[in-house]
Amino acid sequence: MSEPVLTPGQLRRAGAISALGAPVIRALAATWRWHVEGYAHYESIVASGRQPIMAFWHGRILPATVFFKNRGIVVITSQNFDGEWIAGIIRRFGYGTARGSSSRGGARALVQLRRDLAAGRPAGFTLDGPRGPARVAQPGAVFLAGATGYPILPFHFEASRFWEMNSWDRTQVPKPFSRVALAIGAPLHVAGTAKDTIDAARIDLERALGALEAAAKDAVGRSRA
Repeated sequence: MSEPVLTPGQLRRAGAISALGAPVIRALAATWRWHVEGYAHYESIVASGRQPIMAFWHGRILPATVFFKNRGIVVITSQNFDGEWIAGIIRRFGYGTARGSSSRGGARALVQLRRDLAAGRPAGFTLDGPRGPARVAQPGAVFLAGATGYPILPFHFEASRFWEMNSWDRTQVPKPFSRVALAIGAPLHVAGTAKDTIDAARIDLERALGALEAAAKDAVGRSRA
């Protein structure tokens, strides 16, 4: 499948969205109050001399971008107009990008992420991105963990008050001055890339994220329902 080529007009619009969006996000995030559980899991991976493969749901991309900024994390962004402006915003928060998705360019992006991990840069995955289905983990992060031996670090964000986008992933945007909880789970190790191993690890990862969602909701005083 051929890769999409953005027009000069699309590139200019994407650049404008990125330039305007980043300061708006910074201003909004400056009002949030953070509550963090399980951060020692992240610290233990880094202290061991390895790097985490960070894994979360697409609908929590905004608080994740802010909290984990300026750590050199490399993430996959789609090769289309939306991916272009998203890449422009996250670069302003200190992220690297590998262009591709589950439907186009994914294999090449995974090769880049393997090199980045070996060079000491963490990798980040929105597990159900870029188009869903929501809360179903695609195999990319699990395969990368099995192929490299680096651990997956699952995490989840919930806000006490938020706007929810009418989108496939129900993107959550924490409101000003809201409490934002981050729950980080124990690292998940994947023993190889055999299909049964990958499938089992995907299920384990989804279960772990479900438990982390419940923990994050408890932390901000919201019902788990």
